[in-house]
Amino acid sequence: MNKDQVVSFGIGLLAGAVIGGVIALLYAPQSGKETRQQIKEKATEIAGAVKEKASEVVDAVKEKASGAVNALKS
Repeated sequence: MNKDQVVSFGIGLLAGAVIGGVIALLYAPQSGKETRQQIKEKATEIAGAVKEKASEVVDAVKEKASGAVNALKS
C-alpha cells in the first residue's frame, strides 16, 4: 500500500468510528440531555485530535519544504 492509500484508509476508519459512536449514543437508553452532553464531549475530543493531527501534518510539510529548499540551495 502506498502512503495515499494508508491515509485514505485511516480517514475512513476514523469516520466509521465516529459515525458508529454517534449512532450508539443516540440509541443508548438515557435522557436527551445526557445524550447531547455526551455528543458534545465526544465532538470536542475529536476536534482536539483533528487539530493535533493537522498540526503534525503542517509541521511535517514545513520540514520537508525546508529540506527541499536547502537541497536546492546546495
